[in-house]
Amino acid sequence: MPKVLKKLGALAVILTLGLLITACGQSLAQQSVVERVEKTKTITWGVKGDQKLFSLINVANGQYEGFEGDLAQLLSKKAFGDDVKVEFATVTSSSRVPMLKNGNVDALISTMTITPARQQQLDFTEPYFNAGQSLLVKKGSPITNVKDLDSSKTVLGMQGSSSVQTIKKSAPEAKVLELSDLAQAFTALKSGQGDALTSDNGILYGLAASNPDYEVVGGAFTTEPYGIAANKGQEDLINKLNEALKVSKSDGSYDELINKWFGSIPGFEVSQVK
Repeated sequence: MPKVLKKLGALAVILTLGLLITACGQSLAQQSVVERVEKTKTITWGVKGDQKLFSLINVANGQYEGFEGDLAQLLSKKAFGDDVKVEFATVTSSSRVPMLKNGNVDALISTMTITPARQQQLDFTEPYFNAGQSLLVKKGSPITNVKDLDSSKTVLGMQGSSSVQTIKKSAPEAKVLELSDLAQAFTALKSGQGDALTSDNGILYGLAASNPDYEVVGGAFTTEPYGIAANKGQEDLINKLNEALKVSKSDGSYDELINKWFGSIPGFEVSQVK
């Protein structure tokens, strides 16, 4: 056989294998999560790892601690039974959608605001937490609300978050510096790279609770309902999780988690998030 034909044949095999691998990757994300979880008795959630009160990795034991991790455990068992194994994978604001689309996680519970733009590519449950965007500043800062953010101020935010887009509209004159995650954004605030950090109030109250030199100011200037996200075509999963959330709210187990994580946070209105 001529060398050219041999090379073309080898190339065809490589291309075919590449297409098969791609197809397998696509099918993993597109197959029914409910059917897979019921068969394997395992569900994988994408969660943040750096957000106190919501989901923070305990470096001592590697466990995720916070409201969202607990809620994922609760809803998983109500939806799939007490014997289901719940696993977690760390996501960031910028990596969570690609990880969901690639099938690395089955669902996202990651302080993700339900927005029209996101609803075009993902499906969401009913809201499980009604947050509102706010500002975190060092105590004594002249910034008391979003109206104080003029052209001389720099606001810090997280890449891929709706907070960044909102602050650009709410304070159009201010400079915006985007960091990859919350830890980097807060480090930048402490080092003076910015005058305020913007995110949802629950997240910021979590930072303030561990860092008494900083405070949340100005109240919430938006409404940010968090929803659990799944890939398009996973209506059966969304329906199961919605039913589990409804039952959790009616039997008091949801309120127990809210009060566990937010009930003792100074200045935080628990009644407004439910």
